Amino acid sequence: MLDPRGNDTKGRQFMSRGTNFSQDNNGCFIADFKPPSYIQTMHKKNTVKELLLRRRQKWNHPLEDTLDPKFKHRKSETFASDVSPYLSGTPTLDQPNVGPDFPPAAVENGNIFPQQLQHLHCRVTPAAEVKMTLFQWQVQQEVQRIQDVPPDLLNMQDADGDTFLHIAVAQGRRALAYVLAGKMAQFGFLDMKEHNGQTALQIAAATNQHLIIQDLLAHGAQFNTRDFWGRSPLHVCAEKGHFLSLQSIWKSFIERGQLLDIEMYNYDGLTPLHAAVLSHNGVLKDLRTLENPCSYMFTVLTKRRQMYTECVRTLLLMGASCGARDLKSGRTCLHMASEEANVELFQLFLNQSSSLSTINDKTFSGNTALHIVSCLQNRNTQVQAVKMLMRKGADPGSRNFENELPSQLAPDGAIGEKVRQILKGRNINA
Repeated sequence: MLDPRGNDTKGRQFMSRGTNFSQDNNGCFIADFKPPSYIQTMHKKNTVKELLLRRRQKWNHPLEDTLDPKFKHRKSETFASDVSPYLSGTPTLDQPNVGPDFPPAAVENGNIFPQQLQHLHCRVTPAAEVKMTLFQWQVQQEVQRIQDVPPDLLNMQDADGDTFLHIAVAQGRRALAYVLAGKMAQFGFLDMKEHNGQTALQIAAATNQHLIIQDLLAHGAQFNTRDFWGRSPLHVCAEKGHFLSLQSIWKSFIERGQLLDIEMYNYDGLTPLHAAVLSHNGVLKDLRTLENPCSYMFTVLTKRRQMYTECVRTLLLMGASCGARDLKSGRTCLHMASEEANVELFQLFLNQSSSLSTINDKTFSGNTALHIVSCLQNRNTQVQAVKMLMRKGADPGSRNFENELPSQLAPDGAIGEKVRQILKGRNINA
C-alpha cells in the first residue's frame, strides 16, 4: 500500500484497541503486533477494484439469489425498511442514568449523530442500563477499537488510492464505515478520492449500500462530486439500477431540506434520467436478441428491467425533466425510449404534465420521437408505440432536416403498412 506521497506502507496494519502505537526518531509509527489485528492486512483481492469486479461478474453471470432486486443484508445486519439513516430502533431506558456511552439526547431520539461519536467511550454500558439495537452495539465496538488510531493512518491510501473507508464501504461493513466516516469528517478526509476519482459515497452508490449512503450524507459527505467519467452518485445508481440507493439519497435530502442537482451532466452529455432510460433500453435489447431464452435468463432480465423502471420512476419523482436534452445529439428521454419502442417508459413519460409541450421536440438532426419510432424494424411494440404518440398529439406532418415525414421512414411489409395507416389518422384507437 502507498501513502499519498508514494511511500511504501505495506507493512503497516490497522490494529485493534490493544495495539501500542509509538514513533521512533525518524517519525515512523511502530506498532506492537502481539494483539490480534483489527483490520486485516489489505490483500490484493480485498481492494475496492477487485470487489467491484466481483460484483460486475455476478451481474454478468447472476446467481439464484440475485433475482430479488431488494437490497440484501448480511444475517447479522437485518433492519426494518424504515430505519433511521443512523440507527434502527429506539433504545429503551431501564434507568434514568444513561451513562457516558450514549448521551441522553442520543437515547431520546434513537439516533447517533456524527457529532456524538466522541461521547462513545471504551467502557461498554451494562445491558441493564441501556437496551441498544444491534447496529448501536456494533458502532460502540468499532469506536472502542479505532478511537486511538492517528489521523494519518485514516487517510493512508493503497496503490489504488483506496482508504480504509473506501474498503469498508465496498465490503458493506456499515458500522465500521460509520465510525471511520465520523473520524475522517473531523479531519476533512471524508471526500478523499481513489484512482478512479470516486469518493466513499460514490463507492457506496456503485455497490448499492443504501444505508451506508444515508450514513455518509449524515456525516457531511459532498454529493455533487464527479468521478473520472463525470458521473455523480445519481448517474451511478441510474446506470446500475440501484433504485434503493436513489430512494435513500432522495430521503436524505428531503429530511435536510437541501437542493439536489438532478440535471447534472456526465462527460457523455447525459443526465441521470438519460442514463436510466438507456440502461432500460439495453435490457429490452437483450430480451429481444436473446437466442433460445431459458426461463431462468428471462426471469433475470425481467428483474433487471423492473429495477431500471423503478430508477426512472424515482428520478421523475425527484424532479428530473423529461425534456432535458443530451448534449451530443439533442435527444430527450422520449427520443431515447423511441429507439426501442419502449412502451413501458412511454407510459411514464407521456403521463407527465410536460409531455404536451415536448412530444414534438426535435433532435439536432430534426427528428421527432415519431420519426424515430416509425423507422424501426423488427419491434413487436412498434405499432403500439406509434399509437401512443399519436394519441398524445405527435405531429405526423413534421419534417426532419432531410425533409422526410415519419410515414416515409416506415419499413416495408405488413408492420410498416400498419404504421403508415396510423400516421394517416386511421386505426389510432383500435
